[in-house]
Amino acid sequence: MKFQPEKTNATLITAYDAGGIHIGAERIEKSLVLGSHGERFDWQAASFEDLTAEHFERLGESKPELIIFGSGAKIRFPHPKLIAALMQARIGVETMDTPAACRTYNILAGEDRHVVGAFLIEND
Repeated sequence: MKFQPEKTNATLITAYDAGGIHIGAERIEKSLVLGSHGERFDWQAASFEDLTAEHFERLGESKPELIIFGSGAKIRFPHPKLIAALMQARIGVETMDTPAACRTYNILAGEDRHVVGAFLIEND
């Protein structure tokens, strides 16, 4: 039986550490939104405390099946009022620490699911 690696057109995360995320050879050291359908933009949040409802509303613009929120080095859940618009639009939000969010994003994107990862990178 011949095994072949699955191919995907989604942008995948190739590495991550406490200070950043790697996409291919590029290292990103600030908060980032990455979508399996090509969405990518700076998330303009330097800390968990900076997050507003507007940050989360922008995540739903491409109508993903699911949003994976990487809350930094430790798991912190956004207040329900911050994600109310996403819940109303029936877009799921899963919260986990950023390393777990990177792994989960890659799995779902590799399955050609329409997923958006919002990765909080906090550099002191």
